[in-house]
Amino acid sequence: MKIGNVDLGERPVLLAPMEDVTDTSFRLMCKEFGADMVYTEFVSADALVRSIESTQRKLHIVDAERPVAIQIYGRFPESMVEAARLCEEAQPDVIDINFGCPVKKVAGKGAGAGMLRDVPKMLAITRGVVNAVKVPVTVKTRLGWDQDSKIIVELAEQLQDCGIAALTIHGRTRSQMYTGEADWTLIGEVKNNPRMHIPIIGNGDITTAERAAECFDRYGVDGVMVGRAAIGAPWIFRDIKGYVRDGVLPAPLTVHERMEVIRRQLRESVARLDERRGITHIRRHLAATPLFKGLPSFRETRIEMLRAETVPDLLAILERIENTFLAGME
Repeated sequence: MKIGNVDLGERPVLLAPMEDVTDTSFRLMCKEFGADMVYTEFVSADALVRSIESTQRKLHIVDAERPVAIQIYGRFPESMVEAARLCEEAQPDVIDINFGCPVKKVAGKGAGAGMLRDVPKMLAITRGVVNAVKVPVTVKTRLGWDQDSKIIVELAEQLQDCGIAALTIHGRTRSQMYTGEADWTLIGEVKNNPRMHIPIIGNGDITTAERAAECFDRYGVDGVMVGRAAIGAPWIFRDIKGYVRDGVLPAPLTVHERMEVIRRQLRESVARLDERRGITHIRRHLAATPLFKGLPSFRETRIEMLRAETVPDLLAILERIENTFLAGME
């Protein structure tokens, strides 16, 4: 699969853009575990144009994580075009436009998935960005605004006509947010539309290697994108890549190896930010990791873990978890 001149190979597995998750260190970690392409956190076009420092920091990429896409969102064509030009200066391999974020503070203001209610503006933004930069431009969006407006089959053709190099589709409407199950049938319909020639990447509920392989086989997508299932478990890319390639799961990492990944995330997060902000950042990964799911009598320790305020305290709790709750669970 190619996005412009970016060759991702056969059946690539991509890391989804996620706010407060896909920072540089996490992207690199997912890359090490086999992710074929990674995406930055969401970059606000308006904030970037206004030179907001925290937004500018999101443009930082390193060669080891390539190929990497910078994802931008906004509701005004002029600022989106200017933001795309600013992003291009950071030399990403791809610029991705976010027309899929469902959260109220984004979609409620007309950006992200909010654009699904204003397709002419969505297309104007897409054309403007494509014409403003030389790197490939892609789009990530959803099936439609709600159950009664699943417009993705027609919309995909319109976006392709704007000149995008690939399209990622999340199999839910905006009104669904992240509830219910992702519906891949329309993703497959887009892919199997003979008028479509750009790569189609499917997204939504890719939580296991087996599900990823099933989506490749059943719906014919060119690539799959993993989002929430990677939080606290970047090794999922190792599992998916191995299973899609060989038809069997690779030997699992040991509990200690997975705990070392968690500890590395903590150290890198603190090094990038500071102790307080680094620990706050890593809590989302600690809360989501499947390592700690379903452990008996874990509730009090989980609360203690998520309330820890210093690195030594948190490392001590993680060691206690490994030596007690996870002992003998290789």
